Amino acid sequence: MLTAFFGFLFGCKAQDEKINDFDGQRQKMVNFQIKNRGIDNPSVLKAFLQVKRHRFVLPEYMSESYADHPLPIGEGQTISQPYVVAFMTDALQLNEKMRVLEIGTGSGYQAAILSVLCDSVYTIEIFPSLGNKAKQILSDLGHKNVQVKVGDGYKGWPDKAPFDAIIVTCAPSHIPKPLQDQLAEGGRMIIPVGGSFTQELILLSKLNGIITTQDVLPVRFVAMLKKSGNKY
Repeated sequence: MLTAFFGFLFGCKAQDEKINDFDGQRQKMVNFQIKNRGIDNPSVLKAFLQVKRHRFVLPEYMSESYADHPLPIGEGQTISQPYVVAFMTDALQLNEKMRVLEIGTGSGYQAAILSVLCDSVYTIEIFPSLGNKAKQILSDLGHKNVQVKVGDGYKGWPDKAPFDAIIVTCAPSHIPKPLQDQLAEGGRMIIPVGGSFTQELILLSKLNGIITTQDVLPVRFVAMLKKSGNKY
């Protein structure tokens, strides 16, 4: 009886994926939302073709998984627009030897993309419900090189530092000093900075211990939060 029940569930899931043609939608997302906007790194494009974005969204939004906009994931948070995820990923110039820190695990989708491109990924989420769910999904999908921690992302993950790259998917009012300190020599960090209505995506580089910054794109992200719920 139990075997039949799970067989029924698997059959429904397979049928749902067939009806929605997620593979076709993912290909179109890469072609029209990412590649057509100037991102042509073969490794990045391959990662976006490989990772099943629809596995990281809420069931009620699954039909919009590959649409050109963010989607709610609970706790007032979102999974970012595919192009923004791709832009930030591409800007870090990642390779398979790198160790990467992500601040703001959210759905786990960005961490999954990073895991395909890098040696290891360390990701921090302040909401336990989101962090635990993302951890389970990443495990189920075989992303074994991702470690998920529930905690305050502003402080980074000093026990695992330094990191070759850092990506921040929530916006503080300023660039956190702990994250700058945890960036390895020659490393790059990308982070949205600003208030509720005006934010700029900033790319940082560390060379000879000196941090340089470059404004690269106006964006709109959820705020970086403290454990108290207040904004940084």
